[in-house]
Amino acid sequence: MKIEKIQIGNKKVMPFTIPSGIVMTEVSCAEKLLREIPEIGIWSTKSTGLNERVMPTEELLLNNSLGLEFGCREPILVKIGDGTYANAVKLINDGAIKTREKIERASIPKDRVILTSVFAEKESKLVEIVRVLEPVADAFEWNGGCPHGEKIGMAQGQDPRVVYSFIKTITDVSKKPVFFKAPANVTGECVKAAVDAGAYGVAGINTVPVEPLDEEGKYLLWNKKGGKSGRGIKEIGLEKVREMRKAGGDITLIVMAGISTARDIEDYAEAASGGPIVYGIGSATAGMDDKELSNYFRTIVEDVRNGTNNAEGLLKKVDMTRRKVRIRKITNQNCDFKIYETDISLNSLPGQFVFAGISEIGEKPFSVMDDDPLTLGVLSRGIFTKQFNSLREGDSFYIKGPYGKGVDVPENSDVVLAGGGCGIAGVYFLAKSLSKKSNLLTLLAAKDREHIPYLDLFKKYGEVEIATENGSIGRKGLITDIMRNLRLKNGSYFFNCGPKAMVNAVLPLELEVSIPERIYSSADYMTRCGVGIDGSCANEKGRRTCVEGPFINAE
Repeated sequence: MKIEKIQIGNKKVMPFTIPSGIVMTEVSCAEKLLREIPEIGIWSTKSTGLNERVMPTEELLLNNSLGLEFGCREPILVKIGDGTYANAVKLINDGAIKTREKIERASIPKDRVILTSVFAEKESKLVEIVRVLEPVADAFEWNGGCPHGEKIGMAQGQDPRVVYSFIKTITDVSKKPVFFKAPANVTGECVKAAVDAGAYGVAGINTVPVEPLDEEGKYLLWNKKGGKSGRGIKEIGLEKVREMRKAGGDITLIVMAGISTARDIEDYAEAASGGPIVYGIGSATAGMDDKELSNYFRTIVEDVRNGTNNAEGLLKKVDMTRRKVRIRKITNQNCDFKIYETDISLNSLPGQFVFAGISEIGEKPFSVMDDDPLTLGVLSRGIFTKQFNSLREGDSFYIKGPYGKGVDVPENSDVVLAGGGCGIAGVYFLAKSLSKKSNLLTLLAAKDREHIPYLDLFKKYGEVEIATENGSIGRKGLITDIMRNLRLKNGSYFFNCGPKAMVNAVLPLELEVSIPERIYSSADYMTRCGVGIDGSCANEKGRRTCVEGPFINAE
C-alpha cells in the first residue's frame, strides 16, 4: 500500500493527523512535535469557541463574575478496555482571540496544514470565531461530533439542517477548506448536507457516547457522560466511514476511530476508497513520550509501505487501574498540609506521581512522597483537596499509577534538592533514595514550621537548610535567600519541586554553578490524565510533563 501526500487547499502534506483535543492541545506542544514528526501533515487544533472555557475551580463556582463557560474536572480520562478509553473534557479551550495570538507567536512548520477546529452554539458566534482565526488557519473543522458538549457538538451534527447551516456559515465567511467533524451516529443525510453547503471534506468519527461505571456502580468520569475512543470503536468507525464515502463522493475524508497499526490503516483505506484519505491516530498514542511518539509514526508509515507490523510492538501498555487503599496514619492532622500513610506498598521510582481520588468527587495528581508504605502529602487548596483532607484514619480512597519518569544520578554526585510548599512532599522520596549514592543537600521553604513535615527524617539523609516566611524555623525569607548564602558546589545536580514562581527564581542561581542538563524541575503544571493524551500539562517548551517528567531538565 502506498502512502502519498495529499492536497488540502494550497498545501500538499503527509496524510496523518492527531485528532483535535488529543496530545497537541497546547500550541507549544504542537510547535515542538510538528518539527520532530514529519509524518504528521495536519495539525488539528483543540476545538475553539468564541470565549474561553475553563475548568471550574472552587473560586469560580462561588463567583463567576466574568460569566466564564466551564468544562470538566478530573477524572477526564479512564481506560475501559484493551486500547479503549472514555473521556470528558467538554471543550475546555483558550477562546478564539487567545488561540490566534498563541498560534501567531509559534513557529509552526510552513509545510503543515493548520486545521483549526471550531464550535459555537449559534451561527452568529461561528462567524466571529472564523473571522478571528482566519489569519492563522489553513483550513477549518466544524466540531459537530463532541458527545458531551450540551447543545453543541453531536447535538448539532446529527441534524442535517443544522449541519448545512453551520457549514454554509463558514464557507460564506472563509474561502479556505472546511471539514465537518462528524459524530459517531452520523448519517448519509448529514454528510450530504455538509457537501451541499460547500464542505471540502468530512472528519470522523468522533467518540461514541458512554457512561462508564466502576465495580460499585459509581461513575468513573467527573462529567458522568463521556466519549468512548480507541480500539473498542473501530468497527463502528469503519461502518460510518463507508457511509460517509458513499454519501460524500470523492471528498477528502479524515478517518479515525481505533487506528493503531498498519492493518487498521489498510482497513480504513478500503472502507474509504474512492477519494483522498487522511488517517487520524489518537488513543493509540497513550503513554508515549515525544521520542516514542516520533518513532511510532515513522514506524507505522514504514509498516504500511513495507507490509510489516512493527508499530504494534511500540504501543504502550498503559495501566490506569484504580486501586483502593486505606489510610493508616495521618501526620499534621491539624494543618492544611497533611501527610497520608496508606496500607499498601507501591513499586515506584523517586520522582513519579500517582492520581488519588474519591469516587464521584474527583481526583488529582500527587507526588509519591514514599512508596513503602505509599505516602502522599496533600495541601488544601481547592474543591478536591479540601474534600480529601476531611478524610480520617481508616477511611479509603483510590489511586492510579505510578506515572511519569523516575530520576537518578551517577554515583558520588553532589545533589541539591529544593522543595517549596507542598513541593516538599515531592523531594522527600528523592532524598531517601538519592542519599544512598550521593552527597545530599536539601533546601526546604514554607510559610512556617508547621508546613515542613518529616524534618527529622530529612536530616537523616544529609544536610538540611530551611527558610520560612515568618521565621518560625530556619532563615526568615525564601528559598533563594538560602541559596545566596551557601557555597553551592560546581557541577551539582539540582532537583526543584514547588510553585512555578519558586522554580523560576532558583533556576538563575543554579545555572551559575551547574549546566542545564543537570537541573531538573517539577512545577505545578496542570496534569489531568497522566498518560499524555490530554496535553494540557505541556510546558513553555512544549514538553508534556506527565510523560516527559514530572522532573524536566532546564535544557
